[in-house]
Amino acid sequence: MYIAIAGNIGSGKTTLTEMLTKHYGAKAYYEDLANPYISDFYDDMGRWSFHLQLWFLGSRIQQTLTMLADEADNVVQDRTIYEDAHIFAGNLHQMGLMSGRDFGTYMKLFDISTDLIPKPDLLIYLKSSIPTLVRQIQKRGREYEQNIDEEYLIRLNDKYNNWIENIYEGRVLVVDKDTDDFVADPSIIERICAEVEEMCSGKRQL
Repeated sequence: MYIAIAGNIGSGKTTLTEMLTKHYGAKAYYEDLANPYISDFYDDMGRWSFHLQLWFLGSRIQQTLTMLADEADNVVQDRTIYEDAHIFAGNLHQMGLMSGRDFGTYMKLFDISTDLIPKPDLLIYLKSSIPTLVRQIQKRGREYEQNIDEEYLIRLNDKYNNWIENIYEGRVLVVDKDTDDFVADPSIIERICAEVEEMCSGKRQL
C-alpha cells in the first residue's frame, strides 16, 4: 500500500509520516530538505525558483524509483511530486517569480515523469489555517523558514485547496489540522488509521 502525505509548509507531514510508519510497520520516505538552493531561494525567490523546483523534482523522481526498487509492502511518503508542480512551481509562476519559459520546461519534465511513476493508493491532505502553519513553523525553528511571508503561505493554501478539490484524481482523506491534533490526542491518530483502512479496503491490506 502506497500512502502519501500532502500539506502546506508546517502542516505536520513529517510527524504524521512517522506515526503511520510506526503504526503499520511501513517504510517511510521523507522529503529531502538538503536542497542546495533553498536558503538562496528564500533570500531571492525570483533568482532561484527554477533551480529550487527542478532539484526537488529530480529528488522526488529518484525517491519514487527507489520506492519501486525496494518493493516494500507498505510505504508512507512525505510530500508528493504533484505538489511540487501544481502547488509550488505553479504558485511561483503566477507570482512572476518563475518565467513562462522556465515553467514550461519544468512542466514538460513533470508530465513525462508522472506518466512513468504510480499514483498513491491514498493521499492524506493535512488542511491547516495560516495561524496553525505559522505556529508550527516557529515551533520547529528551521532558520531558513523564519522569514517566510504569510501572504506566500496564503497563496500556497489557496492552491492546495484548489488542487485537492478540482485537480487531483485519486482517493483523498482530508485531516483538519486546526481541530485534529494527532500529536496531543492519540484517539485522533486511531481514527485516521481507521479511515485509512476503510478507504483502502480492496487494495493490498496494511
